[in-house]
Amino acid sequence: MEEVETAEELLAKQHRKEKKDLQAKIQSMKNAVPKNDKKRRKQLTEEVAKLEADLSQKHEEELRQLKSETDTKVEVVMNGMETMKVEGEEQEEARQPRVTKAQKRRDKKAAQEKERESRIAEAEVQNLQGVRHQEGLKLAQKLGELKLQIKEIPSDGHCMYRAVQDQLAQQSKPESALSVKELRARTAEHMRSHADDFLPFLTNPDTGDMYTTDEFEKYCSDLEHTAAWGGQLELRALTKVLQLPIEVIQADSPTIKIGEEYDSEAITLVYMRHAYGLGEHYNTVERLKDPANAEDS
Repeated sequence: MEEVETAEELLAKQHRKEKKDLQAKIQSMKNAVPKNDKKRRKQLTEEVAKLEADLSQKHEEELRQLKSETDTKVEVVMNGMETMKVEGEEQEEARQPRVTKAQKRRDKKAAQEKERESRIAEAEVQNLQGVRHQEGLKLAQKLGELKLQIKEIPSDGHCMYRAVQDQLAQQSKPESALSVKELRARTAEHMRSHADDFLPFLTNPDTGDMYTTDEFEKYCSDLEHTAAWGGQLELRALTKVLQLPIEVIQADSPTIKIGEEYDSEAITLVYMRHAYGLGEHYNTVERLKDPANAEDS
């Protein structure tokens, strides 16, 4: 016997189709705009963001309306059942089929799946309207003008070093053979041997005083041996270790350039404030892919 789809399943299927259709439309819009037309590309980015937000708002409203209708129907049914129980509870119980434990498990699993889909839909709406999505749009626009795109790096505490490692590999630098552990060790050693260049920028968060010698040594030890998050001080040390300039692209601030005294091709990183629930994160970049080739890959 063919299984009948519920209203929630039908609506979810409709939403998936509309999202797929929108993505196809967006791709068509992108293909129609010349890559060197910066003004039109900027307008396109804004149009795409509005289309995505409008569709998410529409989906959210449809989900809310369906939930309201479902709650109303459940209330009507429950009231009717209560009346039937009052009029003849024993007869009604005799006519009702007994629900097996297996059926109860299936019903519970189905309810959990529907709740999960609802949470996903709500999260998608919040993401499209939230700072993370807006940050992504701004970065995509900045990188697009440079014919670059983000290449994701895992968020494991080593993201800055992994991003540097990837850039070295893309440029076929001999240092690309260095592991993350080795990059950390060399960074820590440089900071230890040039403490005067770094100590003034490190302060105790509780007292506000500049780090003591012991506190600075612990900072360098954590940098070397743990997944301690790296920042601008470590990047400064890395430019000296690698003798390469490093540039960091941000959504809402000018690009940071470190190590401009070196003439080599710069390593390019992307700094994201809202990439994950934990907050700050570094990614690397790669050449912008042709949409047609990206679909085939």
